Amino acid sequence: MFIDKVKISIKAGDGGDGATSFLHFKGVVNGGPDGGDGGKGGDVIIRADKRVSSLIEYYYKTKYTAENGSNGESKNCFGKAGKDLVLLVPLGTVVRDEESGNILQDFFYDGQEKVILKGGEGGKGNARFVSSRRHAPHFSQKGEDVERKFIIMELKTIADVGLVGFPNVGKSTLLSKVSSAKPKIANYHFTTLSPNLGVASYYDESFVVADIPGLIEGASEGAGLGHDFLKHIERTRMIVHVVDISGVEGRDPYDDYIKINEELSSYSDTLGKLKQIVVANKCDIYGAEENLQIFKQKVGDDITVIPITAVNGDGIDKLLKKIVEVLAEIPPVQPLEYEEFNYEKPDHLTYEIEEVEPGVFEITGTLVDVLKRNVVVDDMHSFAYMQKVLKDRGIFKELRKMGAEEGSTVIIGGAEFDFVE
Repeated sequence: MFIDKVKISIKAGDGGDGATSFLHFKGVVNGGPDGGDGGKGGDVIIRADKRVSSLIEYYYKTKYTAENGSNGESKNCFGKAGKDLVLLVPLGTVVRDEESGNILQDFFYDGQEKVILKGGEGGKGNARFVSSRRHAPHFSQKGEDVERKFIIMELKTIADVGLVGFPNVGKSTLLSKVSSAKPKIANYHFTTLSPNLGVASYYDESFVVADIPGLIEGASEGAGLGHDFLKHIERTRMIVHVVDISGVEGRDPYDDYIKINEELSSYSDTLGKLKQIVVANKCDIYGAEENLQIFKQKVGDDITVIPITAVNGDGIDKLLKKIVEVLAEIPPVQPLEYEEFNYEKPDHLTYEIEEVEPGVFEITGTLVDVLKRNVVVDDMHSFAYMQKVLKDRGIFKELRKMGAEEGSTVIIGGAEFDFVE
């Protein structure tokens, strides 16, 4: 099975919690705070690897999570950082954010990698909260939680030459003759159900050839596996258009040629304008020579037509020479041009207040996420810090405007508090 588009969920590791601990040893009843920081959560990294040819691994497993950071410990011991999660993808994989559709990265080069999601920061231990006024803090900071994200991975084959044509015209046979690729070959339609890649050589020159599965009329509108196939031609520098010049299946070679070009142009203006070489295959069959002359007259002198018989290799050398000549005049394939999208942590703290039922108010937003990390409600100093933040942010004032009274319930991060004037 060839898989070239998948949707998966990814999550970086959460940060470990800081420790609340005090130094204890013989002769010292109550030593100073010695709680260590929590470890950072593991990142989610995607890396392009030329040894990977399909996204099939992500078809069967769709949920990926990096390792969490370990909690801090006593004696100022820091928690262990979580292990990064590295996902390998084929060259040519475009990764998008599922919600917005924005491109996170076009993985074009071997070894290219990007940190898609950063792991959560570890929480600070109570030793980090010592001050001139606070000598024995009985609280520590929780590790940062990371939100799960959904991404789309789509493979768009990177090749110098794309072989196109109707089913059963001999593309796979041609690929097997010009390269060491071993595509499945048989005399029936749709033998090829996925793009096959091969490296062709002509003296000191070499280039990558992609056998694009047989197109049909209406492919640009999604007929058959149209869109699935056509997207793999988008990155090719030129097209070798293979036609069955023998007409043994009752189709007219010129009519086939026109229909395939119409599908290419309908799918993309860029595809319709790519440089083409037309290969007239199956020239060893009776009637092919006459059909070839008619075909050449119809396409005109501006189109290069090279007669071959792929099954026995006739004309292959001439074809390779012409491909090398054309490629020398065409710039190399380039990565997509796009505005790179990144998952960023919020730069500012926001909040919303909602009266969920009479006399009950819930505060949500990024401000609450920060408070959940930094506040220990059963610690006097920590709780005082939360009250100061709520007051400084004008939340108490806003609650009163919304009708909060003495004894009203305020929900912050799942915890309920009584509103006191």
